[in-house]
Amino acid sequence: QLELVESGGALVQPGESLRLSCTASNSQFSTYYVDWIRQPRAKARETGGTIRTGGYTTYGDFVRGRWTISRDRAKNTVYLQMHDLEPADSAVYSCHAWNNIHEYWGQGTQVTVSS
Repeated sequence: QLELVESGGALVQPGESLRLSCTASNSQFSTYYVDWIRQPRAKARETGGTIRTGGYTTYGDFVRGRWTISRDRAKNTVYLQMHDLEPADSAVYSCHAWNNIHEYWGQGTQVTVSS
C-alpha cells in the first residue's frame, strides 16, 4: 500500500519555473513507475511524463523540453521541475505510481500560470 502526496503547486507568472514533489509513504515507491499527469479545467487528463524504476524518463509532446522528472530514493520522492511556464500549463497536477499489479494516485496540486 502506498500513499502519495503532491506538493509545490502555486500561482506563478508566465516564464517562471516551479518544482512539484510527489512523496510516498514508504520505500516501495522506488519499485514503481511514476507518471506526472495534469488535468486542466474542463479538459481531458494528459500524461506529461514518466520515470521508470531505473530512472529513465519519457515526456509527452506538449512538454517541449520544459520538464525534468527525477527521483530521490532516500526521500521516497519524485520531482517534476517545470520551466518556462505558460498559462496553458495551468492545471491540477497529480502523480500516479504503478506496476503490473497495483496503482496509486495522489490528491493533486494546483498550478496556475497567470500574469
